[in-house]
Amino acid sequence: MVALLPIRISAKEWRKTNSELKGNIRDYATINELICLSNMENLNAVSINEKMAQKERLVKLNLIAIQQIKFLIEV
Repeated sequence: MVALLPIRISAKEWRKTNSELKGNIRDYATINELICLSNMENLNAVSINEKMAQKERLVKLNLIAIQQIKFLIEV
């Protein structure tokens, strides 16, 4: 059984922890996690176009991701 993906885990860390599984981290993500990831990718692209600093982007995206996952779990 694969646990829900933690918000703060890299693909490399996931592969190390789940070395027996084929594919990548997205293959085992829930629909809510995939929705959130897609949203974060889009928001990141917008933030880059707005010349937002990387550190500021990461903090902002992390906060938004936490809010979105909480909301999606509740719905």
